[in-house]
Amino acid sequence: MHLVISPKSQHWFKEELGVEKGDAIRFFGKYGGKTDVHTGFSTGIEISKPEKPLVQVENEGIIYFIEESDEWFFGGYDLAVNFDEQHEEPSYAYAKSAEA
Repeated sequence: MHLVISPKSQHWFKEELGVEKGDAIRFFGKYGGKTDVHTGFSTGIEISKPEKPLVQVENEGIIYFIEESDEWFFGGYDLAVNFDEQHEEPSYAYAKSAEA
């Protein structure tokens, strides 16, 4: 499983959520909505500290991660966090993981 954060989405997290070096953003599955591979569930975000990360990346001192407890939602997929110019917010693209 891979987690990739685009520079434009990172900028959004810094500007809109006020995250800075030393902070962490968690991605999780939540009830309601849909993704390109899930129906009835969508991608949630929160400022949180990793406890048991399934995967994490660090960009400019900010940690982005998925907890082991969310493997039910992310397992078998790579997640790319991009930026939707039209809606001016992050977008989430799921792709089958080569490791699955």
